[in-house]
Amino acid sequence: MSGDEAPTGEPETDQTAVRRDRFSGGPARSFLSSLADDERIFAADLAVDRAHVVMLAEQDIVDADTAGEILAALDDVEDAGHGALPEGEDVHEAIESAVIDHVGPDGGKMHTARSRNDEVAACIRYRLRSDVLELVERLVGAREQLLDVARAESETVMPGYTHLQPAQPTTVAHWVLSYEQALQRDTARLLDAYERINQNPLGAAAFAGTPFDVDRERTAELLGFDSVAENSMDASASRDFLVETTSAVAALATTLSQLAEDVVVMASKGHVALDDDYASTSSIMPQKKNPDTLELVRGRAGDATAGLNGLLTNLKGQPRAYNRDLQRAGRHAWDAIDSATESVAVAAGAVATADWPAETLEAAATEGFATATGVADLLAMAGVPFRTAHEVVAEVAADLDADQDAPDYEVLSAVAEDVMGDPLGEYVDREAVERALDPAESVAMRDSRGGPAPAAVADGLDAAEDVLASHSERLDAAETRVSGADGRLQTEVEAYV
Repeated sequence: MSGDEAPTGEPETDQTAVRRDRFSGGPARSFLSSLADDERIFAADLAVDRAHVVMLAEQDIVDADTAGEILAALDDVEDAGHGALPEGEDVHEAIESAVIDHVGPDGGKMHTARSRNDEVAACIRYRLRSDVLELVERLVGAREQLLDVARAESETVMPGYTHLQPAQPTTVAHWVLSYEQALQRDTARLLDAYERINQNPLGAAAFAGTPFDVDRERTAELLGFDSVAENSMDASASRDFLVETTSAVAALATTLSQLAEDVVVMASKGHVALDDDYASTSSIMPQKKNPDTLELVRGRAGDATAGLNGLLTNLKGQPRAYNRDLQRAGRHAWDAIDSATESVAVAAGAVATADWPAETLEAAATEGFATATGVADLLAMAGVPFRTAHEVVAEVAADLDADQDAPDYEVLSAVAEDVMGDPLGEYVDREAVERALDPAESVAMRDSRGGPAPAAVADGLDAAEDVLASHSERLDAAETRVSGADGRLQTEVEAYV
């Protein structure tokens, strides 16, 4: 993916459509080449070529017969595939050389009124939007799976942790919804980035526009771009849409890594049993069931964060406008988005197919006096200053035996009398305290908005479903627009061929 080309003409032996004798061989030629990597944007380049040629014909810049010959040649190039392209320093030059081989010198007219600079920018945007829509589609499906788990496990009590220490009881549904909500934001960031990806840079040429009477809105329409990237220098040179997308992907990969880490830790405690499709055994220890897929989800987050760092490093020192450094920019985004797209399906699938052992989880939810905060809250609700209530329960917790998960009521009452001057019954009923010491009842108390109580979870599910529906609608609208543009472009091409 390069730019700043020399005049186009009929290639000779060891020459290319762009460079001719310059860099025609030797190590510099291979060093310049990105043809193998450009297979990813092969189809995108053909679409961009077709839209540009149709526009040139409609604007009477190229006659209809020549346009038809070029478009027919592009069909042949597509049928032959990327592997059949002639040698070239990038896919754009190789396709142009192949067209000239088919048509003759007039094949070079396909490059009228454009540069490889605006051409490659259009190809990257065209392909990237497809990748983003695929990733959003995966996310929508993953979130549906997580919501199914939350519905099924809304009353399954589990231990909650802070600092990896027993903290408070919660539910599987509440835990799952915490990740679904994070994935909401990841989805929204990608959909927002899509709007800035889907702009048409064609017509910007090298960076200073063109004297030809091009119709930039027409190529935008034919390619399904939502708008035109206005300033010609910015349109050809900027790659901030890659940064925004890769940043959103890195954030998503981080969410997935955190989810994977949670499940790996839960599996080590017996708090979740992964389906065999998402686990493996040891090569030497047959009794083991390892959460390998989730460990790879966790590990792949590094691909995305490395991609973002690599991309920013590539771009930070470049002056306006086009610089050959940009040939290396796209690969960072591709690597990141490929890695994250695969991770989404694996992480969600592992959670969706897992078994959540209710009895084991509820027993674990009492460990480390995890219901202590509930007792303190009861005292505070009865009018005791929370710091005083905290002191009472903290003193009780400090005196618990190592194998004891919760204190007896009498112990609590005695400490309350020592600290506050009155026994516990003067502030709260014994039955209420004993309920608060039960993990399921402790969860049921926490019915504030967004909390783990079943009623609060039900409200959270409703809200999550509404957001998911909205994101699905935005995805469908974008896919419909792109599909419609593909059909319109094909119809226009057939009118010339």
